[in-house]
Amino acid sequence: MKKNLVILFFLFPIILFSQNFTRQDTLRGSITPERAWWDLTYYHLDIAVDPDNKFIKGSNIVQYKVLESNDEIQIDLQKPLKITKVTQDNKELTFRLDGYSHFIKLKKKQRKGSVNSIKVFYEGNPKVAVRPPWDGGLTWTRDSNGKHFVANSNQGIGASIWWPNKDHMYDEVDSMLISVNVPKDLTNVSNGRLRSIEDLGETKTFHWFVSNPINNYGVNINIGDYVEFSEVYKGEKGDLDMIYYVLRDNILRAKSQFKDAVKMMQAFEYWFGPYPFYEDSFKIVEVPYLGMEHQSSITYGNKYMKGYLGRDLSRTGWGLKFDYIIIHEAGHEWFANNITYKDIADMWIHESFTTYSENLYLDYHYGKEAASEYVIGTRTSISNRSPIIGKYGVNFRGSDLYSKGANILHTLRQITRDDEKWRSILRGLNKEFYHQTVTTAQIENYISNKMKYDLSTFFNQYLRDFRIPTLEYFYEDGNLNCRWINVVDNFKMPVELIVDDKKVFIEIESSYKKIPSISDTLKIDKDYYVFLKKI
Repeated sequence: MKKNLVILFFLFPIILFSQNFTRQDTLRGSITPERAWWDLTYYHLDIAVDPDNKFIKGSNIVQYKVLESNDEIQIDLQKPLKITKVTQDNKELTFRLDGYSHFIKLKKKQRKGSVNSIKVFYEGNPKVAVRPPWDGGLTWTRDSNGKHFVANSNQGIGASIWWPNKDHMYDEVDSMLISVNVPKDLTNVSNGRLRSIEDLGETKTFHWFVSNPINNYGVNINIGDYVEFSEVYKGEKGDLDMIYYVLRDNILRAKSQFKDAVKMMQAFEYWFGPYPFYEDSFKIVEVPYLGMEHQSSITYGNKYMKGYLGRDLSRTGWGLKFDYIIIHEAGHEWFANNITYKDIADMWIHESFTTYSENLYLDYHYGKEAASEYVIGTRTSISNRSPIIGKYGVNFRGSDLYSKGANILHTLRQITRDDEKWRSILRGLNKEFYHQTVTTAQIENYISNKMKYDLSTFFNQYLRDFRIPTLEYFYEDGNLNCRWINVVDNFKMPVELIVDDKKVFIEIESSYKKIPSISDTLKIDKDYYVFLKKI
């Protein structure tokens, strides 16, 4: 079972690993005994949303397969929301509360291999997102015509900020029904396919079905006075429905701006393989915040501008060739939604590959040099103050996941020295780990095996250390003497050097290597994310 210089908005403040973690951090970030014994198979989230009162009321059916017998199950829901009742086979159950983790006592014998379900009833006023999508919660606002405009954003803080669920990334639900009741003049858009709309007079209920595995933070509700338009993309797996939901007044702007969506799909299917969710369609939904990678329903709030709210994050000009939010959030369909981290400490798997996807978009449409200039231009936002990988088991991400991660992958492309092979690796990742949750080790091993090169020290250096390899060199007796410094033990990496105006591809280690030369000048191919130091 799958189950700025502009600083990027994604770059959260750096938190040093010396911070103290709480019991709630562990309950949220670890696979507790009350989570480990059952395998999530299906959700039916059935809620009524009252925008006037910023209130949610409803239930979630949690279906699961028993892996090992146990009598206590953990479901998370964050305050101020409240679980009012839990039932199994129509019998009410008791539960104890530890922080926002609810430990529900089961009466029914949980036999290994059996499939059971509980129904969790809840209600309340969910946390309001003060600065979405970074702080997490619900956004309640109105459009220019005074109509309600509502959406969730909750990566990091957890989906339990607005609905009760097994709030850990390691276990994705296999499929899901999302039923959302809203006032009659509004539309709800969620993940997957729209199955039906129930007209209940003063309200309507929209039923959306997700047929593919989906992570918790990827589940969304988007409520507004939407109009839609669509197109069919002829993709690698056949016809793909691409559907766009925008506020009524923005339909003409959207029809022009969203032309980037097809261009995105062309580039990413080429580099990454087929879009992973043909069965659930691809949607872009306008929201009152910048955007998020909600599966098959990415959200958009870039104000119909090129770049990042009209700015080029690379300062090269290439960042204004595309709508940043469309390209970036759609890239997450492959890295985040198809391939998903098991622990947020490995969030680089989502963000590094997806930031790199911007580079590959440019490569496909504008050429290799344009792509190179763009990714190199983003290096100014890299801090190099703490590792990319975070702390495991406590819901703690690392830093420099975005631009640094993209430049690491760009460096790996240079080491590969074969663009077709590199493309096969990227496509292979999405095939090998199709609809799976993964660890960093799995990604490392796959790339190393396909490149037929031991990348263990490379990944230790770039992911688990924060220093950048520096090529130290000096000229003596007709030789350039080179070695890596500021590196982990036994670090080695091949690099393309320019010596006497000639390109030399050579493996350098932490001990000096001699390179014959008639001059004392040395250059490194700019595409490698390394530093150079002459002594």
